[in-house]
Amino acid sequence: MKRHNLDKFELSQAYLFFYDKLEKANFFLEQILDTVDEDLDSRLVQTLLQSPVSDGGQWDMVYNLVNKYGLVPQVLYPDSFNAQSSGAINSLITTKLREDALQLRALAAGGTKSEKEITEVKKKMMKEIHLVLTLTLGPPPAPGTEFTWNYLDKDGAAHEMKTTPLAFAKELETPKSIRATGSKIHDMFSLVNDPRNEYNTLLTVNRLGNIVGGRGITYVNVSIDILKETCIKMLQAGLPIFFGSDVGKYSNSTSGIMDTSLIDYELGFNVRLGMKKAQRLMTGESAMTHAMVLTAVHLENGKSVRWRVQNSWGEGAGTEGWFVMSDRWMDEFVYQAVVEPRFVSKEIRDILESKPKVLPLWDPMGALA
Repeated sequence: MKRHNLDKFELSQAYLFFYDKLEKANFFLEQILDTVDEDLDSRLVQTLLQSPVSDGGQWDMVYNLVNKYGLVPQVLYPDSFNAQSSGAINSLITTKLREDALQLRALAAGGTKSEKEITEVKKKMMKEIHLVLTLTLGPPPAPGTEFTWNYLDKDGAAHEMKTTPLAFAKELETPKSIRATGSKIHDMFSLVNDPRNEYNTLLTVNRLGNIVGGRGITYVNVSIDILKETCIKMLQAGLPIFFGSDVGKYSNSTSGIMDTSLIDYELGFNVRLGMKKAQRLMTGESAMTHAMVLTAVHLENGKSVRWRVQNSWGEGAGTEGWFVMSDRWMDEFVYQAVVEPRFVSKEIRDILESKPKVLPLWDPMGALA
């Protein structure tokens, strides 16, 4: 918006949605082939089969998609019905992929097919998934094919831009854009607050991803105080923050309030709920279930009191889509914030170069926000 002098602008989420589904399907089938020696009822294979094309994701998955496919303005590939209501195509593709998984496992276990023959079978399966996505979402722009974007700037002047999705995304890395936003997208990384694991360590999740050969999922695990301090610095610099949380806990989507004192279970039912954050993670009571955006923070004497959150559930949720999150709620139910390296200490940045602790695919940190 700053670079092109726009009053309003929206990227096409359907564009990334299409390719995310396609890549997740391919990633899933590759994982199935890589785990043929595991029993079908093993925890790993069953977890892979559980939700192969979930709508959710993680920051590194977003990076992988943009790096491979680029970005386009929303007007060039707007939301279709199936992009806004994905349940039907998710169900169809999931069923098809589960059938494909059984077929690939049988071919690999049979010993009569070569690796090349099995790869050809998998390619045919992927063509079928591509057809389903094209028929339900419409054919998206190709990442390397030129498109024309006509727009009016906020002064009413008309402009025409010819570029490709990949080149359009690269604008974010040009000096002019960086001066406007302060962001180098490829350097941004996830801080998480997971009190089950040692702080100031690197975490990753086994077999979690969306693009074969893409950047893996990594988290720098820090205390909640460091996570909040970093978020405050970014907001003070005028930068919004992608964050992951357990949005359904002590939350009212109508009023748009997230606060641990929102519901008094002890008063209503004479029961006290006293699990700590780590205990909720250990028992499956909580996980990252949704990603939203931090846009502002209220400070008193330098300490955060409450946070302004932009959600993606439309103008009917909260106040025209905006939520308020108490600082206590952030302590208990926020797990992740995507930050720029310049807002953390060198000690934290250096953790990115360390050997990560590998969490299993079914770990709560493997949930897709």
